[in-house]
Amino acid sequence: MNLYPLQFEPILKERIWGGEKLKTFLNKPITSSITGESWELSAVKGDVSVVANGELKGKSLTDLIEANPNEILGTAVYTRFGKDFPLLFKYLDANQDLSIQVHPNDALAQERHNSFGKTEMWYIMQADDNARIIVGFKEDSNAKEYVENLENKTLLSILDTVEVKKGDVFFLETGTVHAIGAGLVVAEIQQTSDITYRLYDFDRVDASGNTRELHIDLALDAINYNKVDTYKTYSNTVNESNTVVDCKYFTTNSLPVDGTITVAKTGETFTVYMCIEGTFEIKSNGQKNSYKKGDTVLIPAGLKSYELSGKASLLEIYIS
Repeated sequence: MNLYPLQFEPILKERIWGGEKLKTFLNKPITSSITGESWELSAVKGDVSVVANGELKGKSLTDLIEANPNEILGTAVYTRFGKDFPLLFKYLDANQDLSIQVHPNDALAQERHNSFGKTEMWYIMQADDNARIIVGFKEDSNAKEYVENLENKTLLSILDTVEVKKGDVFFLETGTVHAIGAGLVVAEIQQTSDITYRLYDFDRVDASGNTRELHIDLALDAINYNKVDTYKTYSNTVNESNTVVDCKYFTTNSLPVDGTITVAKTGETFTVYMCIEGTFEIKSNGQKNSYKKGDTVLIPAGLKSYELSGKASLLEIYIS
């Protein structure tokens, strides 16, 4: 198998809260003024990514893994997850506030939905003035206080609201009540899961006058009612991989590229690059490919040596 850096067709999702920044800011081929998400790399059933470049163009991610699991996933990832691609990569445009929601942990998600849980991280790519997010409770709470405030429509009074800016990173373990606020473009890295329990949606209605489904009862035993610290600090040393998040599900590094970096891998895990700013190139097996802000690239685990060059800010993600 001829291994090379893989790009995939974006899977575009209309959302009631979406806008047009995925086109104007990230050059995605959206055709709707309410596009909220671009799924860059996905093996979620019904939304499996398809290769957009090179001789494997038109092949699905799951077909590639089925035929060559060690070469695509890596030996350690294949041993741990089998042929399941364990992560999901997205860009989001929040033109309006997203719903207040929570994701179940692995045990609950497996029991109820035969799915992974949804631990995730957000990298703020662009933030309007005064944009904010909701992450967890202001103080330790409990189910009784939560339900009372939900019923009284005062839930926001006990949740922690944080103003954000470009470059901020938040790590959300399962059980953390959260919402992305209006005016944000976010790069999201998460476990492969589309399980969301919606708690409150600001009483919004869609174009047909319908409200969206809430999952009040399901969420009760999925919520972590303790105050949590989600903000991550990190370094940005040029031409080095600076750890941002290191958890059992994924490792994310900040990698500012200025010049050329020679990369050597072990074959144990795939690597993904999300281009947050600038332009860069990857040279491998005598070929060179160019990328820009908003591009997401999968380096198959079997591609063990390559060069990165250019001037760009990258998120580098793998499983350790």
